Amino acid sequence: MGASLSNLTEGAGMGGPGLGDIPESCVACVFMYLTPPEICNLARLNRAFRGAASSDSVWENKLPSNYQDLLHILPPDRYLNFSKKDIFALLSRPLPFDDGNKEVWLDRVTGRVCMSISAKGMSITGIEDRRYWTWVPTEESRFLSNLVYLFILTSSTRTSLSSATFIHASIWLLIN
Repeated sequence: MGASLSNLTEGAGMGGPGLGDIPESCVACVFMYLTPPEICNLARLNRAFRGAASSDSVWENKLPSNYQDLLHILPPDRYLNFSKKDIFALLSRPLPFDDGNKEVWLDRVTGRVCMSISAKGMSITGIEDRRYWTWVPTEESRFLSNLVYLFILTSSTRTSLSSATFIHASIWLLIN
């Protein structure tokens, strides 16, 4: 079975056509329907697949329509002569902005834009009194500090913030 599979990938092993004989443009059309990880895995099969996987038309389809806006976060010399595949790879890594309080990246499978906002990147509304919250440095957070509520349940606190809002805010901020 292994010998016949290698004949398929190399082509013309026993005189018949193989995967290597498929035109690169046809392979590129098929790649339009695959996810980026699938494209990268198939690019290892042979030269035709590798060439199609490097095609800008394939990767243009995987980038979001606003990817140029994401590139403005970076200095132009970091992506000046990049192919679309290289731009996708660059944008798939977290890009910090807003003094490092926010990060944006592309999901490697779907190509959708993801964003992470640190607690310092958010504004705290409703509680301006610093007795109720503080910044705590931590190595476990991606942003190296977390917001911690010092909540004292009194009747006035309970009426000013609903418990659903507090739980939602707590979970969001502790994920940072």
